Amino acid sequence: MDKFRSMEVFVSVVDAGNFSAAANKLDISAVMVGKHIHQLEKHLGTRLLQRSTRKQRLTEAGGGFYENCKKVLEQVRWAETSVESLQATPKGLLRISAPVTLGACVIAPLVANYLDLYPHVQAELVLSNTRVDLIEEGYDLAIRIGTLGDAELVAKPLPHYRMIISASPEYLQRKGVPTSPADLEKHHCLTHLVWSNRGAWSHFDAPSEITWPTQGKFSSNDGHALRGAALRGAGLLLQPEVLLAEDLAAGRLVPVLEKYVPSARPVHLVYLPDFRPRPKLTSLVNYMLQYLGSETNVSDHA
Repeated sequence: MDKFRSMEVFVSVVDAGNFSAAANKLDISAVMVGKHIHQLEKHLGTRLLQRSTRKQRLTEAGGGFYENCKKVLEQVRWAETSVESLQATPKGLLRISAPVTLGACVIAPLVANYLDLYPHVQAELVLSNTRVDLIEEGYDLAIRIGTLGDAELVAKPLPHYRMIISASPEYLQRKGVPTSPADLEKHHCLTHLVWSNRGAWSHFDAPSEITWPTQGKFSSNDGHALRGAALRGAGLLLQPEVLLAEDLAAGRLVPVLEKYVPSARPVHLVYLPDFRPRPKLTSLVNYMLQYLGSETNVSDHA
């Protein structure tokens, strides 16, 4: 939770008289204003505003908090003004959320290179396939695969996330090269336990909607483990291209069934809108867009 930002929103709501007017002033949506107020009240454990369909009023706790917030914000503005010349220098901690495989293969090296250019910035990269709440969990930005689902965030497109079906040359020599999804029943298919439970990435882009087997001789909850098994000739592998890019380029794995892979998914870099200068965030966003851009597939830059 960005308490300072939520305090700014709260003061704007009181000064403007309602959520809509505050939203116009801050150039955000009324829904986002409400989210800030809710998070602030939840954090403080008390209601700050009483609202009806026609009007709003401060509670007793809200009145005292409003006056103190104004003083704090004024002091912060004075402090910012006194060091205005330093605002162009990115510094401080950046908290970043990214999906596990994409984060490990692409985002982590990119952030490491960025930190070499900006020695006063520190980064905390949290890898999880769970979608985080940027306000509540205190993240500066997140990388998301698939539909955005939150129109209140600033979203910058990144290259699409593509899946690849592959196997080692030794395996294909031994078992033959599949030419259609129907051939899967003749092969050992390495299965991801998470996909088996959730059905993710299960359907091919074929009229018959043939699915990737959910059971096999080798299963794991980790893509790196499945990749290692495929390299040893254990079977066919369905994994993100970013994980397999180096193996494919070196010929250690060979792509198959390329016409039947799942559709590439959109990827976005997302962050909260804010009218204040944010040199560290802006510099990281610009750096990522410079090196990733919005090409067809994210693996082109892995």
